[in-house]
Amino acid sequence: MKVLSIKGARQHNLKNINIDIPRDKLVVVTGLSGSGKSTLAFDTIYAEGQRRYVESLSAYARQFLGLMNKPDVDSIEGLSPAISIDQKTTSKNPRSTVGTITEIYDYLRLLFARVGTPFCPDHNIKITKQSPQAISEQIALDFKNDVIILSPVVRKKKGTYEQLLIDLNKNGYMRVRIDGVIHRTDEKVNMDRYKMHDIDVVIDRVTINDEQRLSEAVESAIKYSKGLVIVQEGLEKQGTKQHNIKANIKDNTFEKIYSSNMSCPECGMVFEELQPRMFSFNSPFGACEECSGLGIKMDFDPDLIIPDKNKSIADGAISVYRNAIDGWRGKYLGAVAKHHGFSVFTPIKEFTKEQYDALMYGSDDQIKFNISMKNGDAQWSHKGTWEGLIPQSERLYQQTESDYRRKELEKFMRVSACPSCDGNRLKRKVLSVKVSDKSIIEVTNMSIRDSLEFFENLKLNSKNAEIAKQILKEIRSRLEFLEKVGLNYLTLSRGSATLSGGEAQRIRLATQIGSNLVGVLYILDEPSIGLHQRNNHKLISTLKRLRDLGNTLIVVEHDEDTIRSADYVIDIGPGAGIHGGKIIAHGTPEEIEQNPESLTGKYMSGQLSIDVPKSRRKPKKFMNIIGCKEHNLKNIDVKIPLSVLTLITGVSGSGKSTLIYDIMYKALMKKLHGSKMRPGKHNHIENGKIDKVIVIDQSPIGKTPRSNPATYTKVFDEIRKLFASTQEAKVRGYSPGRFSFNVKGGRCEACQGDGLIKIEMNFLPDVFVQCEECKGQRYNKETLAVKYKGKSISDILNMSVEEALELFKNIPILRRKLNLLNRVGLEYIKLGQSSITLSGGEAQRIKLTRELSKKDTGKTLYLLDEPTTGLHFHDVKKLIKVLNDLVDKGNSVVVIEHNLDVVKSADHVIDLGPEGGDEGGYIVAEGTPEEIAKEKKSYTGQYIKGLLIND
Repeated sequence: MKVLSIKGARQHNLKNINIDIPRDKLVVVTGLSGSGKSTLAFDTIYAEGQRRYVESLSAYARQFLGLMNKPDVDSIEGLSPAISIDQKTTSKNPRSTVGTITEIYDYLRLLFARVGTPFCPDHNIKITKQSPQAISEQIALDFKNDVIILSPVVRKKKGTYEQLLIDLNKNGYMRVRIDGVIHRTDEKVNMDRYKMHDIDVVIDRVTINDEQRLSEAVESAIKYSKGLVIVQEGLEKQGTKQHNIKANIKDNTFEKIYSSNMSCPECGMVFEELQPRMFSFNSPFGACEECSGLGIKMDFDPDLIIPDKNKSIADGAISVYRNAIDGWRGKYLGAVAKHHGFSVFTPIKEFTKEQYDALMYGSDDQIKFNISMKNGDAQWSHKGTWEGLIPQSERLYQQTESDYRRKELEKFMRVSACPSCDGNRLKRKVLSVKVSDKSIIEVTNMSIRDSLEFFENLKLNSKNAEIAKQILKEIRSRLEFLEKVGLNYLTLSRGSATLSGGEAQRIRLATQIGSNLVGVLYILDEPSIGLHQRNNHKLISTLKRLRDLGNTLIVVEHDEDTIRSADYVIDIGPGAGIHGGKIIAHGTPEEIEQNPESLTGKYMSGQLSIDVPKSRRKPKKFMNIIGCKEHNLKNIDVKIPLSVLTLITGVSGSGKSTLIYDIMYKALMKKLHGSKMRPGKHNHIENGKIDKVIVIDQSPIGKTPRSNPATYTKVFDEIRKLFASTQEAKVRGYSPGRFSFNVKGGRCEACQGDGLIKIEMNFLPDVFVQCEECKGQRYNKETLAVKYKGKSISDILNMSVEEALELFKNIPILRRKLNLLNRVGLEYIKLGQSSITLSGGEAQRIKLTRELSKKDTGKTLYLLDEPTTGLHFHDVKKLIKVLNDLVDKGNSVVVIEHNLDVVKSADHVIDLGPEGGDEGGYIVAEGTPEEIAKEKKSYTGQYIKGLLIND
């Protein structure tokens, strides 16, 4: 059997492990959170595979790729080229969409450029480029009787055109039609210089059957008008107006226009040759000029500039001004108020429409402004206009060079669809190009499911079908791959920044299937995140398909279905952090299940389990959200129970995040805290007794390497106070600030408290070397001389939570905070560990401990989104206990989750669906887990039924 052989892996917490991993198999690496799974899969195997590949390139190429550091391992043999598919690869660029990252949009652009049919956006007339011969043939089909061929030389232009008539006469053209009336070219025609005129030269009157003469007349007409031909049926009426001359042939009427150019024969709008770049919203050739292809505009909102209309200007109604009544702004506004007949003490709601508009948008009236200093030293007066609060804010936003000022002003702006393109990103001309009556944006706005159906049933003529054959094959196959990984509810126009980690990972997985590579080592990080159990089989079959192509898959995963579907399982443990890093068990899923040492095996076999609660809390009060209509929600009324543990479940794309984050969270933030966020569409919300709403998500606890668990949980504040209270610190006169590595004083200035110095290496990766002055300890010698129980402040930062708990067991405030970190399963992390090295699940649990440590009002609403990400069965058990602790304090906890162990532990479940996308957005079932299990339409109920019975 071919194997990937690893010898002596010691990266991070790995304990010098040796393991032979079978190749061309689906291998799952599992174990407790922090046990070393990702270290083995990503930091050892993938890092070495990537490093070897990049090293094979030239030094010039390497400087653009960024070489990974060599992992701490003796040897890795049998390594294939490695591709990592993790959760951190989603682009936050507003221009990135599902269509662009899957490259489907590139094929769509090519399709529309090659077989698309342009229509005039104003007249909906099909635009085609025709040769004179093709036009002649078309005329013969459209007309049965004799016709007059005219050449339009002037279209809707002002002038008298005397010279034009003389020139036409010289060239042998005897008749001309001016504004619908036939005249001779040798007679004087009085045309109003300032009116719009149409002038058409009468080329010839021909019989439809006379092909040669018809063809010659058409060619002459095209030559004179530079592309247009007007064909009129019936007798000409000299010197009189002709009726219905602009009507359509299909209505048995007299006239039709043909064009040899790509232009509308009615209005003359010209279409250039269709090119793929014209359909790109990232190119100036296709992007809407007003929003530059973003589809959105940020505009100042009057309701944010003056949020409370009960206040007057003197009371601070104008929130864009910090203090409107003092200083020169107050004098300015006073002059404006006086001129328009109101006072700075008049509540805004009592303004007339004219007064309000003048304040917000300015006026052209000349106003006398008298400005004087408070002390009267200086005075200034002038006459001028008032620009208005909104134009003034827009001007300041454009002129300021301060990022801080710009961000402050952005708080008063709303994001709305671009008024020019209506959020469609592209120019009107581009949006009028159709394939099977659909524009490119209409296609991308369909769900993957509907899009696939559209392309399966697409009918093209034989020529276009031949041109589009290869393009359509690529589009269909890519859409099928997305459908196979359970993403059929997404649209191609969905912004990639709005995707969850699991969705982004499955999109990349679908792209990899499409590449049909063989002999590759794929490493995935929990691809089942955000996936309902119903769609799990789709993901597993996708992974197996990649394996069957001849690839090796190493998947870091906790999902039981995925573990049972694996060919080989590696269980790492026994604990987390320093207690982990060992191979506890390896083999088939059945062998893991029977291994007495494996914690994973015990949960799989049922020896250990997460029990169903003996009783469930009964909700007494509810928060009501009436008329939810945002995205795919179908005008639903939702009752969120308070003071209980509530789960929001449903298949991916059913509307869970829309309901909880876009509507409930933003509406509560606006109501409780005066937030400037605009909630999703709903009628109103009754918030019950909630006085605070807190989101505990998986975003990092800090954006810089300096941020760490100790500083975030405020443990470090207490530790610094403790060090400042030691005898040595008092003698030296040190305050708590001396023990901070973020400010000057106690830190090492050579590395500015980082402990490391970055050295840029051009075509090699940046090297971080230990600071020579402090030897990586972050502080100067004087600060390190202060000890608590023989430990310096640097030693404390390098301790794990478990070690620190032992050291500070006699200090109640520190013991309480550290004990909370221990309870949520983070006993292994170091107090000073950089926040950027923490996983999303670890960051979320650190946030939970911070909330648990606060003195609570008991009226707080906590919102969590898939907190089980990255958690082993054993960690999930701890998490459920922590969530129940929050509820026991009287708080309300609402969790979006797919994990069935958490669902069965809830007091109340709201199941959305029945499907994702357009077919979702309804409440399928609500009540206790037992009540959900009885609902036949609920997919969640079908899966949870077995768990409740078994337990």
